[in-house]
Amino acid sequence: MCAEKCAAQFNISREQQDHYTTETYRRAQHAVDNNFFQEIVPVSVKQRQRGGGDDTLTTITKDEEPHSLNLHKLATLKPAFDRNNGTVTAANASSLNDGASAMVIMTQDQANDMGITPLAKILGFADAETAPLDFTIAPSLAVPIALDNAGVTAQDVDYHEINEAFSVVALANMQLLGLDHSNVNVFGGAVALGHPIGMSGARIIGTLYSVLKHRDATVGCASICNGGGGASAIVIERLS
Repeated sequence: MCAEKCAAQFNISREQQDHYTTETYRRAQHAVDNNFFQEIVPVSVKQRQRGGGDDTLTTITKDEEPHSLNLHKLATLKPAFDRNNGTVTAANASSLNDGASAMVIMTQDQANDMGITPLAKILGFADAETAPLDFTIAPSLAVPIALDNAGVTAQDVDYHEINEAFSVVALANMQLLGLDHSNVNVFGGAVALGHPIGMSGARIIGTLYSVLKHRDATVGCASICNGGGGASAIVIERLS
């Protein structure tokens, strides 16, 4: 119901959310098909055979969710929370997915000692909070603090990643932060890629770096809300 409150508060319609959903899936499909997600590593999974046969090994190399959208059913889905007047559906919310992510963070001195070339530098980060019912817009509170801590302005940021817990989350925060969708979640977001709880924060930072590298850009900001009313944001600078 928090997402429905957000949609009503910012006058974001079902049609707008479904349009955003279609676009985030399109972007994710394009990114997957063109191997833009260089941070993804293959995972081998054992598949049990019916009837007691030997297990087989299947190697997963690409995310499965981006190509699962049925456009013909998108507009016909019933609302997930408010059955009568709701705008949030299973399709325009993030999907339930398995996932894992890992990142290595160290000082420049440590990297030099180990002969490692850093991919990016953390310029600043921040947390912010609001009422739990309004957790959907908490990123808009964390981002300005992170930018200030990083010593950069909003105009210095080339690209944003805003975790799509729901399509309305991205739409509302873009509205509040004055962001153009062309610079936000350009490889698609959690609605199309999935939102494995506990790894999405690292995932959007990795994707942000990939976007910066692919677009030959320098500064990016990633932000994510949590169900308790808080949000975190981080500003990075691409180094290589």
